Amino acid sequence: MTTESTGRLIAIGDIHGCSRALQTMLEKLAPGPADTLVVLGDMVDRGPDSEKVIQQLLALQGKTTLIPLLGNHEEMLLAVADGHLSPTTWTRHGGKQVLTSYGVDHPAQIPRQHLDFLRSAQLFHEQGSHLFAHACYLPQCPLAKTPREVLLWEFANPGELQPHCSGKAVVLGHTTQPDGDILDLGFVTLIDTGCCQGGWLTALDLTTGRVYQANEKGKLHSFERPIPG
Repeated sequence: MTTESTGRLIAIGDIHGCSRALQTMLEKLAPGPADTLVVLGDMVDRGPDSEKVIQQLLALQGKTTLIPLLGNHEEMLLAVADGHLSPTTWTRHGGKQVLTSYGVDHPAQIPRQHLDFLRSAQLFHEQGSHLFAHACYLPQCPLAKTPREVLLWEFANPGELQPHCSGKAVVLGHTTQPDGDILDLGFVTLIDTGCCQGGWLTALDLTTGRVYQANEKGKLHSFERPIPG
């Protein structure tokens, strides 16, 4: 999907059920009607409160332009809810924490509003000079023609990444940066910094180049980076 906006364009990395970090981040960002907030997928699983994370994101609707992207963890949750995947496979990858947060035994019991929100998530987003996806991309392939497996599951190998054929800068989550800092190669930026593993939830303001990071202890810091694209 392609959109244009005159406000801030902000990407948020993998949240993974870390509601306190998300709340700290949203209070700092204070996204308004002119802003676009692209959430790069993996909103759920692993962290302590996936239910609250979805509530927080739903509360943004009507206040800002929210673009949720589908991650591999949302895909697993929905596949189990629809009976297409074994619950055991999902619970081994953080699904147990989701069930606990909702107080249910099966993801099909999650409130319909929350499931519908996850079903509404896009595979990718394009805005201005930037492309957004959860996991990875193929350099010579438009995102609309990129295999779902690549967009949702493939890990990004920094040594193999190349500029996208569109000439636009790509922003990704999924591949965790172990040092807690984003990986910025100019033509692609990876902003999953391991919030659910004791690291940081990262937001990248692509309008200003400022990076914001919050954690589950409620700590927050920010710094300037060159503007990708």
